[in-house]
Order: sequence, then C-alpha cells, then structure tokens
Amino acid sequence: MLKILMPTMILIPLAAATKKNTLFPAFLAFSTILATLSLQWLKIPMTLSKHSNPLMSVDQLSSPLLTLSYWLLPVAILASQNHLKHTTQMQKQMFLLCLATLQTFLTIALSSTNLILFFVMFEATLIPTMIIITRWGNQKERLTAGLYFMFYTLISSMPLLIALLFIKHQMNSLNILLITMTSHKPNITLWLACTIAFMVKMPLYGLHLWLPKAHVEAPIAGSMALATILLKLGGYGMMRISPTLFQPQTLHYPFVTLALWGMVMTSLICLRQPDLKSLIAYSSVSHMGLVVTATIIQTPSSLAGATILMVAHGITSSMLFCLANMMYERTGSRMLTTLQGMQTTMPLMATFWLLANLTNMALPPTLNLLGEIMIITATFNWSYPTLILTGSAATITAIYSMHMFSTIHGKAQKDMMIFPPQTREYLVLMLHTIPMLLLMLDPQIIMLT
Repeated sequence: MLKILMPTMILIPLAAATKKNTLFPAFLAFSTILATLSLQWLKIPMTLSKHSNPLMSVDQLSSPLLTLSYWLLPVAILASQNHLKHTTQMQKQMFLLCLATLQTFLTIALSSTNLILFFVMFEATLIPTMIIITRWGNQKERLTAGLYFMFYTLISSMPLLIALLFIKHQMNSLNILLITMTSHKPNITLWLACTIAFMVKMPLYGLHLWLPKAHVEAPIAGSMALATILLKLGGYGMMRISPTLFQPQTLHYPFVTLALWGMVMTSLICLRQPDLKSLIAYSSVSHMGLVVTATIIQTPSSLAGATILMVAHGITSSMLFCLANMMYERTGSRMLTTLQGMQTTMPLMATFWLLANLTNMALPPTLNLLGEIMIITATFNWSYPTLILTGSAATITAIYSMHMFSTIHGKAQKDMMIFPPQTREYLVLMLHTIPMLLLMLDPQIIMLT
C-alpha cells in the first residue's frame, strides 16, 4: 500500500517544482507508472485483506475503486491539455497540484480502516475538487456550483462526525473490523446520521441538486473526477459502515422507494435536457439510484452488483464526459442541437460515441448490464413491485441514450468549421475502452464475493 501511496504524495512537490517544458510529460509519465503499479491490487484473494499498517488496508471492496482512480489520473491529465493550453505556468502547476492532492486524499480515504481518518479524507476531497470547479470552470456560474457543492457536503457531514464520535465513545474503538465484530444496540438515529452524508455524496434523488451544477461548470478533469470516484465514495462509505450499524427495516422502504422513483424521474429529465453535460450528469443520478438500493438491501448479490456497477459507470460516464468535451472544444456549445453533422466530419469519434451510449444503456454483454441485472434481481427478490420502477427506468435510459446518439446525425450547420480530432483525444477514448472491454471478459476481478 505504502509503496504506491508515498509516490502519489511525491506528485504534489513534483507539480510545484518541475520546469515549464517538462511539467506535463513528467507528471504524465509518473502518473502512468502509478496506474500500472495499481493493477496489482486486483490480484488480492477474494476473502483476504492486505494490511500495510494498522490504519490502512486494501480489500476486495476498495481495490477496484483505487485502481480505477489511478487509471484515470493520467487520462484526466491528457484530456485537460487543450483546456490549459492558454493558461500561465503557475496556473498549470496549480491545476496539477490539485489533481495530485485529490488523488492522495482519495487513496487514503479508500484504504483507511479507521473511521475518523476515513471521515477526514472523505471531507478533504472537497477542497481540491472545489478549487478545480471554481478556478478552471467554463462560465460565471461556476462559483454558484462550488457553493452548492460545498454546503451540501458540509451540512450533511456534520451528523456523520457526531455519529462517529458517539460510536467511539460507545465502543472505545474506531477500527471498522473491530466494530463489525462487536454487537451493539439498535439505534435508528445513528444509522440515519451516517447514511444521509453518503446519500448526499452519491447522490440520492432529492439531495442531488449540487451534482448537475458541479458537472456542468467543472472542467473536463473535474467532471471525470466527480463521475468516476467522488460519487462512488458515497456508495463505498455505505457499504463499509452499514454492516457495523443496526439497519432498521422500517426505514428501508422510504429510501428504496425514493431511490427507485428518483431513477424514473431523472431519466425523464434526461429526455428533455438540451445541455449535453447536464444530461450525462442526470443519468449519473439515475444509475446511482440502483447503487443506493443495493447498499440498503445488503444482500451478497446486491453488494456484488453495486461494486460492478460503480466501476462500470465510472468508466462509462468518464468516457461520455470526454466525448462531450471534444464536442464543446469544437463548437463552443454544449447544446445537443449544435452536434448535428458530427458523424460525417468525425466518423471514428462517432464510433466511440456509439460504444459509450450502448454501455450507458447496459447493452449485453457490457459490464453495466451485469451490475444492473444483479441489483434488479436482488431488489425483485426483496419486493416484487420494485420491478415496475426498475423496468421503467431501464426503458427510459435506453430511449434517452439512443436520442443522445441520434443527435450527431443529420446535416451540419453551414457556418460551422470542425477541426479533426487529435491523436491525444483518440488515446483518451481508447484508455476508457480497453478496461471496459477487458472487464467484460473477466468481471470476477472486481466482483465483491
């Protein structure tokens, strides 16, 4: 664990001290080496944890998310190069410094076994993410988006901190493994305080208003970080802490109903959404509704499906945001109406666009389908009527995904000059496609069993 965490921390002074001409190549090479080293975490035996010290360990739940975060770090740097082309050297260093700091905080959060350490790192990810959104966002509304993101996260996290301190006082320990093995009295308030903070982070429908704003205003690296890992921190936290708490059955019904109803509502919002990035953001809320449902039901198959869906959605939504950024850099607009005729001018890009949309709508044999089927089956076994909501959401998802793809067909506008994609952009898309295809062949690697 430490042999990857320590070099990750070295990325922070590297971003500040590297000279102008070698800044991006050095950072990219270093992060690529770390991404390659992180693949070793996928070889951990299914039932064992790998402890590096008393506060940190990597197991079958955290290893796929850690590997995903490291894999997409160099991809985010590649995708951001055009966005940072006209900025000063100091601004480029600050941007890479924020990415390196965010990666360090994420690594500690996803591998910590101490609940207070997890909480501190869980909240610390807010700082570099908010700096990226508010400093390198595209429009004036980025400050509003940053404020929404900050206040939603901080207000929901106060009950979590109080709950963790109460657990420490009650059990005299904050080690997740020890608390799980210790029996304790049922406490509905404690469960609610811990759960709400993670549901805001995921987010649950009704607590999701910060997400579309943050995604729309964030630069491409911010959108990728939010979509791939920061949303998954909520699901990871629920899956980590829920076994340590008594889960009241009476509260399962309102939360599952809200999550599944939110899937249908956000899918319907996607049907009438003219902004491409906002559409992808709302589709993330819809997919996370399934993860919320799976983590509340807490059956082995639902948790395995939630892990698979989190990884699959992280890769797919990141690829969709990269494609949306490619469109934005060429047209200067995120409106779906401006994308007409893209298929004739960029046919290879249209192929990646089709692939991303097919995985987003969970077409067989994609990894998304496996995760969704496992969760939907577990939910159906838990309660038969849930099939109506999950089936409706899956149908609407297919409709808006095909609508999103169909917008690139048609006649291009006469006054629009589209320059061809660069090799760098195709490399970014390939680095999303390759893990997607490889995980299709062997999903057992990331399956929580």
